[in-house]
Amino acid sequence: MTQQTQTSLEGNILPTSIAQVGIIARYEILNYFRSRRFFILLAITLLISGLLTFAIAYEGDSIAGSPPQALPFYATYWGFASNLIVVFCAVFFGGDAISGEFQNKTGYFLVGNPIRRSSIYVGKWIAALTASLIMMGVFTVICLGNGFYWIGTSIPTQFVEAISFTLIYLVAALGFTFFFSSLFKSSSFSILVTVVLLLFGFSLIDTVVTNLIHVEPWFTLSYGSGIISNVFTIPYPQHITTVSFGGGGRGPTLTEYIPTIPEGLIIMVIYFALTAILGLLLFERKEFN
Repeated sequence: MTQQTQTSLEGNILPTSIAQVGIIARYEILNYFRSRRFFILLAITLLISGLLTFAIAYEGDSIAGSPPQALPFYATYWGFASNLIVVFCAVFFGGDAISGEFQNKTGYFLVGNPIRRSSIYVGKWIAALTASLIMMGVFTVICLGNGFYWIGTSIPTQFVEAISFTLIYLVAALGFTFFFSSLFKSSSFSILVTVVLLLFGFSLIDTVVTNLIHVEPWFTLSYGSGIISNVFTIPYPQHITTVSFGGGGRGPTLTEYIPTIPEGLIIMVIYFALTAILGLLLFERKEFN
């Protein structure tokens, strides 16, 4: 009798916050595997990799040089599509991670349980990161497979650095996406805003601020992520480059800002920290009504 009571009492003990995060993450990952979005994004990743493989097979000399060299090959392959796949991962796995709970009313059943909202938020973010890492892993394996076939096992250190920077960019993009997912209760609206900003908005802001206001766009995520492709340039590009049109330097000038590696890393880390915290605070205070 005593043993049965002890077992019953233990069964009523709530899991810790870390255990709650693990439970949410595990079931969210299972939901990804059961949904079409995971396999749609996997198909998109394979399609992009296949198109790059096809381009390398037919235009190998112009891409990697003749004879093929590792640095231009990986610079072209990784620099061409890695940022795009990061954006797709952030949108597919994070765009409606929080807003979908409000739009589909599923949050009523989730928050009604004795579980912290912070555990829900962090668990969903970890699940989105895990699914995104799978996609990035597939793309990386295919990239290395092409490199080993055409060039050999020589891997430049710049490629390893670019992978590391891409993963940091992925973390920042997911934090940014979760912020807008917490801000809006409509999944379509949160996804639309995220897509526009990550694909076009930040780049447009960079161009306008640089060319019209002549200010370094250190406040945009796309500017910080520029180190992913710039790291393949040897020597690393100068921080500020000014080109003058017209004789005697009296013509219009074009100023180009290139983020340094420490600057780019700081921008991406700050973006993640601020947007992730703000998104969590919004989710904590938003009512299901």
